[in-house]
Amino acid sequence: MQLSVPPLPNRSFNQSCEQLFDTHCHLDLPELAAELPAFLDSAIKAGVRRILVPAVEAARWPGLLQLQQQTTSLRLELALGIHPWWAQHATETQLDTLANMVRVEAGVCAVGEIGLDFVLVQEDEEATRKLHQWQQTLFSAQLALAAKAGKPVVLHHRKSQPALLAELKRQQFSQGGILHAFSGSTAQAHAFLDLGFKLGIGGTISYERAQKTRDTVRKLPLSALVVETDAPAMPLAGFQGQVNTPAQLALVFQQLCALRTESADRLGLALWQNSLAALHLPQ
Repeated sequence: MQLSVPPLPNRSFNQSCEQLFDTHCHLDLPELAAELPAFLDSAIKAGVRRILVPAVEAARWPGLLQLQQQTTSLRLELALGIHPWWAQHATETQLDTLANMVRVEAGVCAVGEIGLDFVLVQEDEEATRKLHQWQQTLFSAQLALAAKAGKPVVLHHRKSQPALLAELKRQQFSQGGILHAFSGSTAQAHAFLDLGFKLGIGGTISYERAQKTRDTVRKLPLSALVVETDAPAMPLAGFQGQVNTPAQLALVFQQLCALRTESADRLGLALWQNSLAALHLPQ
């Protein structure tokens, strides 16, 4: 199926890269876990060589460590954390466990997926206020333990970029990381770049309605960008309603090639190096 967004004039859409790093892919979620060997095989054939798998809740941390050890077809990196969608069920004890695991588990390179989601609401205003307040408490605690461990973070955001920036600045967080699923203006992008973050670019850029984000991605320095799928969520245009997979990273890369002026080779190398730098991994 063809993507709905055409390449820019005079640019080839048949760009490929044999060394892609999917910096955000939830391999442990049921939609992918059920047929994981096949999905990983397709990803490898598409050029994916490394995947960062961010956790969403404490119950999944041990399974992710086991998945990392069992996967030999390509290299998995892990981020452990509590996603704001699962914040309601998080406990102080889980934060203590997270701090210890981030410190002692060699396979954990980052804390994530953490952040704030102010689109989530409850049955009334007071319940929503309490939910958002607990999200902020949880985010603050996870950011602090990442700083103590010297780990970067993977940030989730919806209607919450100002609050994220405020807490990052309040804690003077200096480990950087990745702002997952970036969409927005050049000013919004630079607010995170100035704090040492890379921007996760995914299927959003394949949609015609995302012109502001596409224009921003076109103008940003190459050093600002990494690519991601967010599989099994966030399918590209033309694939709505289907399970997203890590193999689709090749199509994200093609869309990015269509927006940028660099050659595919230069772009691919930079994205790989940016990913390693964002996650504090050896070059």
